[in-house]
Amino acid sequence: MMQTLFRLPGRRCAAILASLLLVTPAFAVLPMTDSQGNPLPTLAPMLKSVNPAVVNIATYSTQRYDNNPLLNDPFFRYFFNIPDAQRAPQKRQQSAGSGVIVDAENGYVLTNFHVINGADEVQVQLIDGRSLQAAVMGTDPDLDIAVLKVNADNLTDVPFANSNALQVGDFVVAIGNPFGLGQTVTTGIVSALGRSGLGIEGFENFIQTDASINPGNSGGALVNLAGELVGINTAILAPSGGNVGIGFAIPVNMARATLEQILEFGEVRRGQIGIAAQDLTPDLRNAFGLPTGLRGVLIADVLDGSSASDAGLQPGDIVLSLDGQPVTSANQLQSILATTAIGRTIDLRYIRGQRERTVEVTLQDASTLLSLDDELHPLLEGVRFENNERGGVRVMNMAPTSRAAYAGLRPGDVVTAVNRRPVRDLSALNDALQSAGRELLLSIVRDNRSFYVVIR
Repeated sequence: MMQTLFRLPGRRCAAILASLLLVTPAFAVLPMTDSQGNPLPTLAPMLKSVNPAVVNIATYSTQRYDNNPLLNDPFFRYFFNIPDAQRAPQKRQQSAGSGVIVDAENGYVLTNFHVINGADEVQVQLIDGRSLQAAVMGTDPDLDIAVLKVNADNLTDVPFANSNALQVGDFVVAIGNPFGLGQTVTTGIVSALGRSGLGIEGFENFIQTDASINPGNSGGALVNLAGELVGINTAILAPSGGNVGIGFAIPVNMARATLEQILEFGEVRRGQIGIAAQDLTPDLRNAFGLPTGLRGVLIADVLDGSSASDAGLQPGDIVLSLDGQPVTSANQLQSILATTAIGRTIDLRYIRGQRERTVEVTLQDASTLLSLDDELHPLLEGVRFENNERGGVRVMNMAPTSRAAYAGLRPGDVVTAVNRRPVRDLSALNDALQSAGRELLLSIVRDNRSFYVVIR
């Protein structure tokens, strides 16, 4: 059965929830009583504090339709005296999603970029019935985050949690506006962490949850039992077109980094340390003599003059964690680095020759470095590559709105030739692109099938 990933324009907890809530130091511990006066666990006290900060978002856009191709002919319009305004009737369109107030004093709201993308007008609707005009402060399409601003008094915000502290099995609550029904609450657990390679966003490091998430929940809140924001709901895996208990949320630490950059610079500035990384495979584990079960990411190349080079990192090093956060895939590593503020110094733990080490590495402005694996050619803007162990270069991740994505390139594809020139590794890819013009003919291998992709 083919599985389909749906973006969202928006199980019940197990019986064990009752016993856990009574011992968890959070809003949810406050009991209510049944008809016999016996105390019962409830999420109601926590939700009373959080619900006012979760908003419904309505977007409006105007789409022009051409009913008759003759109306596009200026001579036809002149002959029959048809005004220009009549040649293309307009239709007002509306869509709905969710958002979270994260700064009540300044009126800042976080939501998904795809919720407001292409909108002429954005309105934020509060739980108390107020409808407010929202201004778009900035967007981060690669992370699928947008920052809105509303002007109003008596707003409520949700405090940030540290999403790096989340563990599989933690209870979470999803709040949003599914199917335009209005504010809805669902509960579940953290099913997995660090999900990537889904092809939804340019940078992926998702929280996976079984809390019911449906269309309209996009941009809504994923909170812990203390009423703190741990993620922004963004997508579901839906083979049958509806919720099946596999939802994804952007970790709030990543969303917060985007928020801070937009507020400070008016845009998102990506940082990097100057490495190309690839996932560990069983063959690579054996080749490097790594113990079974070790999770990490292999450094395939280090850029001369980069902060990684200055810190002494070398190809063949195995990255284990960044600032204490375990790293299990190349996509996750790149996502963490891409949402870390430029100029910040992080602790990078790695293994070299069976010895574990830690170094400090400072994030650099990507524009000051010659990129190893993206922006190799204007037509490949937004695409990142890594060396493939069996030859060629693998598409590590890519912006969903890039030219390459529209041409049919997908994460996981292996490029073996460019304009009929064989590509063995990143260096050969760079050489082949130096003489490339305004069209790229890529030879691709996907699922053991070879074909060509043309990017113009």
